[in-house]
Amino acid sequence: MIGWSRLHVFKWEEFALVMVGVVFNHFGLNMIDDVFDFLNSIDQSHIDEKNPYTGGSGVLTDGLLTVRQMIWGSGTCFGITALIGFYLTFTCGLPVLLLGIIGFASSLFYAMPPIKFGYRGLGEVGLLINFGPVIVLGSYYVQTLSFSIEPFLVSLILGLMMWSMIIINEIPDYEEDLHGGKLNLVARFGRKRALRLYAGGLISAYVIMLTLILLKVTPFLTILGFAGLPLAIQSWKVLKAHYKDSIKVIPANLAMIKVHAVTGLSLVIGYGIEGMLRAA
Repeated sequence: MIGWSRLHVFKWEEFALVMVGVVFNHFGLNMIDDVFDFLNSIDQSHIDEKNPYTGGSGVLTDGLLTVRQMIWGSGTCFGITALIGFYLTFTCGLPVLLLGIIGFASSLFYAMPPIKFGYRGLGEVGLLINFGPVIVLGSYYVQTLSFSIEPFLVSLILGLMMWSMIIINEIPDYEEDLHGGKLNLVARFGRKRALRLYAGGLISAYVIMLTLILLKVTPFLTILGFAGLPLAIQSWKVLKAHYKDSIKVIPANLAMIKVHAVTGLSLVIGYGIEGMLRAA
C-alpha cells in the first residue's frame, strides 16, 4: 500500500504470491518449531486448562500427528515458499532472493540444531526483523522494483509489535522453557523483567509512528495506526496484574494479537485513503 500510495503501482499477481509465500513459510516455521520443542521436552504438559496462545500447537503432545509427519508437512510448506521465491526472483530480481534467504533461514534455524537461535535469546530479534523489514521491504520491492526508507521505517512499527507479542506469549511458558533449555529472553531475564521488554516494544512502536507523522515521513492519515492503542493499554494492565498466572493473563495475550492486527490494518487503510486522494 505504501508503493501504491506513493508510486501508484499495484500488481495483484505478485501481491498474491508474496502473501501465499509468507503464510506457508510461517506454517513451516510453526511446525518445525513444534517438532524441536517436543524433542527437547518443551510444551509437553497435559494440563486440562492452558493458555491457548502459548505452549505450542499441541498437535504432537496430543498424538494427532507424528514427528515424521510434522517434518514432512514443514518441508512441504518450505518447498512451496521456495518455489514462489525463485519465481519472484526470476521476474523481479536478485533482491527478492536475498530477502527470501534471510526469511527462509530464519524460519528454518529458529529451533533447528546446531544454530537454533530461538533457544539462545535471539529469537525475538529475529522475529522483529522478519515480521518488520524483511516482509515489508520484500513486498514493497516486488511491487516497485526499488527500495525506500519509508517502508523500512514503517516496518519497524509492526516488527516491534511482533517483538511484544512474542514476549507476552513466552511469559506463561517461562518455567517450561527454562527447564527445557529454551533460553529465550524471558527465560534469561525472568518474567518481571520481561514486562519491561514487552512495554519497551510497544512504546517504541508508538514513538516511531508518532515521530514519522510529525516529521511528515508518512502521511497524516497513518495516525489511524493509533487505533490499537486502547487495546495495548488494556493488554499491559492485565499482564502487569497477572503475569504469574498463565490463565488470567489470556486476555492480555488476545489483546496484543488484536493490537498488531488493528495497527497493521489501520496503516493499510491510512495509506489507501492517501493513495486515493493523490489519484483524485
